[in-house]
Amino acid sequence: MGHNAIDMLGITKRFPGVLANDHIDLSVRDNEVHALLGENGAGKSTLMSILFGSYDADEGLIKIRGKEVSIKDPNAATALGIGMVHQHFKLVHNYTVTENIILGIESTNRFGLLDLKTAEKRVAELSERYGLKVNPRDRIEDISVGMQQRVEILKTLYRNADILILDEPSAVLTPQEIDELMDIILRLKAEGKTIILITHKLKEIKAVAERCTVLRRGKYIGTVDVQDVSEQQLAEMMVGRAVKFEIDKQPANPGAVVLKIDNILVKNSRGSIGVKNLSLDVRSGEIVGIAGVDGNGQTELIYAITGLTPIESGSIFVKNLDVTKMSVKQRIEAGIGHIPEDRHRHGLVLDFSVAENAVLKNFDKYPYSSRWGVLDFPRIFSHAGELIEQYDIRAGEGPMMKARNMSGGNQQKVIIAREIDLSPDLLVVAQPTRGLDVGAIEYIRKRIVAERDKGRAVLLISFELDEIMNLCDRIAIISHGEIAGILREGEADEHQIGFMMAGARQKEGEGA
Repeated sequence: MGHNAIDMLGITKRFPGVLANDHIDLSVRDNEVHALLGENGAGKSTLMSILFGSYDADEGLIKIRGKEVSIKDPNAATALGIGMVHQHFKLVHNYTVTENIILGIESTNRFGLLDLKTAEKRVAELSERYGLKVNPRDRIEDISVGMQQRVEILKTLYRNADILILDEPSAVLTPQEIDELMDIILRLKAEGKTIILITHKLKEIKAVAERCTVLRRGKYIGTVDVQDVSEQQLAEMMVGRAVKFEIDKQPANPGAVVLKIDNILVKNSRGSIGVKNLSLDVRSGEIVGIAGVDGNGQTELIYAITGLTPIESGSIFVKNLDVTKMSVKQRIEAGIGHIPEDRHRHGLVLDFSVAENAVLKNFDKYPYSSRWGVLDFPRIFSHAGELIEQYDIRAGEGPMMKARNMSGGNQQKVIIAREIDLSPDLLVVAQPTRGLDVGAIEYIRKRIVAERDKGRAVLLISFELDEIMNLCDRIAIISHGEIAGILREGEADEHQIGFMMAGARQKEGEGA
């Protein structure tokens, strides 16, 4: 009988204030898809970063196909046939696909010049072989996030990797792109590759993985055959308790109109129309969801409401106050809270601490600042400590921890804590659970419903149809920048919503 592709034995890794990996064992068979499951911050990425040579383990040993190895850096991992696709891509945006793939291992012709044509040919062959459909000459800045991820996969294949580590590969993908990624993973397996899939999406594990190893708070919990366990059992292993996939909520009790959008027209970043003649009301004490395929005007709508982009025509009111031409700061003061879809771009300053990020929107006001503009750091730090406890934010270094050193789920909790703490009249929530584990998803969805029950108006934009149907009191379907129809909770089914997302219009007299 042959050896396992990988054996990691007794792996321990400490960071200041955090025991990230606590004597973890992981065995991966040759040519299997092996899922590594755990909450945000459970130690999954750290363990795989040790396998890829990005970190040194403090204790433990690694065997590749039965032979003990020392992996001191990513070049050593590459030489052993190990490739890693990181959650945050490492691509140069103004380079082509091929230039990114060969970066660091450039080949030259007999005249010493870069041999780009041969490289492009090989990239095209690999793309065709694995069904990746990537154009070798496209620039990274011109292709979608899903296509950029395929470039990262091609980078590992170009370097002859036969063990691929995929770190949260679906966190930034649309549902359609996720389906395509699952097909790619199965194709890689069929070609003889061994794949470790770091994830906390249970459906994906059930779709492609044969076995699953679960980590919780840096400890090994167990390894199971995926076909022998349910999604519910996997969730309980991951979180350590029963998890509710459906959120219990009372019927809404809507009050006065808080957000009134009147016939707005908004251009997108390319200068064409992103939102066209859109009107919508959101009342206090209700959650209105925006359902639609990515790229149908959702981002432009969010930017228009929050002040990140100007509108061409129409108007926006918050509690009868015209905010159409107000700055972002003025809109915050008018009662708009915003949980953005891109937490790194619009939600956090990554090099700031948790404490600094927690007061980004009100640091200049009492009690965090004196009337002379002097910041009260003890008060800022104690406030962050309260939020860390209240929202179960896993920050090993406490309020001083830099945002960039936290897991994605805990970064998201910092944003949610800050926005809810401001007690806005209107909460604009975009993709709140993207890339999060089931425990964090359950928690965040409960907080959104709790804000509704306090009388806030909530506008929820999500590509997760089950999230929209589970949380929303009314659902507005957006297609090509227009509202195709509005359905009340209970009268909406996935088929009808999907039909309208594809462009079908609501009949007169139907819906809300």
